[in-house]
Amino acid sequence: MHIPDGYLSPQTCAIAYAAAVPVWVAASRKVTAVVKTRNVPLLAMFAAVSFLVMMFNVPIPDGTTAHAVGAVIIAIVLGPWAAVIAVSVALLFQALLFGDGGVLSYGANVVNMAIIMPFVGLGVYRLLAGDAPLTSRRRTVAAVVGGYVGINAAAFAAAIEFGIQPDLFHTAAGAPLYAPYHLSQTIPAMMLAHLTVAGAAEAILTGGVFAYLARADVRRLAPNHPGIPVTADGALPAGPRISPAKVAAGFVAAMVALAPLGLLAPGGAFGEDAPGDLNLSKLGLKAIPSGLNKYNGFWSHTLLGDYGFGDGQNATLGYWVSALVGIAVVALAIYALGKLATLALGARAAGQQTAEPDKPTVAADPGAGAS
Repeated sequence: MHIPDGYLSPQTCAIAYAAAVPVWVAASRKVTAVVKTRNVPLLAMFAAVSFLVMMFNVPIPDGTTAHAVGAVIIAIVLGPWAAVIAVSVALLFQALLFGDGGVLSYGANVVNMAIIMPFVGLGVYRLLAGDAPLTSRRRTVAAVVGGYVGINAAAFAAAIEFGIQPDLFHTAAGAPLYAPYHLSQTIPAMMLAHLTVAGAAEAILTGGVFAYLARADVRRLAPNHPGIPVTADGALPAGPRISPAKVAAGFVAAMVALAPLGLLAPGGAFGEDAPGDLNLSKLGLKAIPSGLNKYNGFWSHTLLGDYGFGDGQNATLGYWVSALVGIAVVALAIYALGKLATLALGARAAGQQTAEPDKPTVAADPGAGAS
């Protein structure tokens, strides 16, 4: 679902950035609630997990691959604005450091995976969960369905963005300038991958993490669920034998260790082929679309392109190194943003106190009370 540069016209990319910027501004203001509740380390961990799960390529029956994102569980636990920030940061460093997704098309990828996905998924979750207690099975089911619907909404948006390119941007002879796929091709290809395997992966991730938190660390769910009881009878669940922080660290370590499994998936994701890998005869083209060929190499300063070394050797080691570098950079970036937000909140509070005029003191009347 990571749209590379060249597949979308500059005009489409500009519109996507224009849509993403006000959401980023709103998110930067709204996410102060996460900072106030001291959940920045949790947000950093979720952003790192989102980065990692997007490295796990899952094979699809048609010979392509797809992946989970993790945006919906972040929205459920910390709110949709926190999900916008976390997934946007993960997508940014994927594009800059690893060439996974484009820089020009970064705004479109954010709109799909960091905006549409968490908001739609959270909306479905809230609709299905209703007023059920946090530890109820109904909420876990709602999280599962929310994750499934959220990632499919993002995939459908990407399919539309791909599919409108040939009709809107083409040569005088009708040859496409950018993505060569029409809606009749993009919608079936994207939705097959996500309605089946990728949707199931996202549903399992969302439901699994939610079920664990509801059982082991339900207090993490409470801030984003105001007015929702923990249990039906008001009793609190027993605390975990192993601290959730240790479980989270173990989960991330296990995902890093297993990350090279993503290399086993044959083929690549639909719509992410390099220009030279396009099957021109199958697409009915005589040449690579000129705009696609021009902009596909727009960003060439990746650290570990395609999550590996430049010489293509030691692919497994390269994937491990990429995973470690990625989670470190993403987590540190989120933590730094949290610290900046904390300083901004402190400065704002100090400014408000300074701006308040001193209250006048009333001197006691020496004659008061005299007869």
